[in-house]
Amino acid sequence: MLLTEPVARAIADGSVTVVFRRWARQRVKAGDTFRSIVGVIRVTSIDEVAEITATDALRAGAASARLVLAELRGAAVDPIFRIGVEWAGPDARIELAADDALSDADVATIAEDLAGIDRRSPGGPWTHDVLHAIHDEPATPADRLRGDLELLAFKRRVRRLKELGLTRSLEVGYELSPRGAMYLQRSTVGDGRHEASPEG
Repeated sequence: MLLTEPVARAIADGSVTVVFRRWARQRVKAGDTFRSIVGVIRVTSIDEVAEITATDALRAGAASARLVLAELRGAAVDPIFRIGVEWAGPDARIELAADDALSDADVATIAEDLAGIDRRSPGGPWTHDVLHAIHDEPATPADRLRGDLELLAFKRRVRRLKELGLTRSLEVGYELSPRGAMYLQRSTVGDGRHEASPEG
C-alpha cells in the first residue's frame, strides 16, 4: 500500500491513525506490515464503510470527509475501506543504506551478493549496469532509466538493490545510498564480474 511522504510521517508521529482506500476488493488485512519512507507501517484494522465521518476524516489528517473523498482513487462503485495504521518501527534497510564505513570484507560480501543475483538472472548480469545508471542519473524517472527493459521488471531490479541497502527511492526516481555510492567507488567491473578494489 503506497503512502505519500506527508501521510507516512503523520502516521509515524501518531497524528494520522487511519487511511482510506477505494478498492474493488480488500487488499490488506489486520496485522500486515509494509515499508514506507519513515519505516515499517502496520495495519491495525480494516473495515468496509458506507460513509466517511467527520471524526474519521480528522483521524486521517483531513479537515473534512469531503476532502478525503476527493482524494480517493478507483471507480465510484467500488467500496471504501477504512484502514487503521500505526508506525511499527524503523526500516532496517535505512540504517544499512546509511552505513558507508565499508571494510574490505563488506565490499567483498556486497560483490558476492551482486554476483549471485547476476548468475541467477535469466537475462544475464545487470546489477552494476543499474547501479551506474542510478549514479549517473539520480532522480530520473524509472521509465527513462529502464532502457529496453519492461518498466515493472526494472523496478523489481532496483528493489533487489534496495534490499542490499545500495539504493534509495526518491519522489521521482532513485539515488545511490551512501553505502551504494561507497561500494561503487570501491569496486570495478571486468568481464561481467564484480571485483572489490583494495580499500583506499
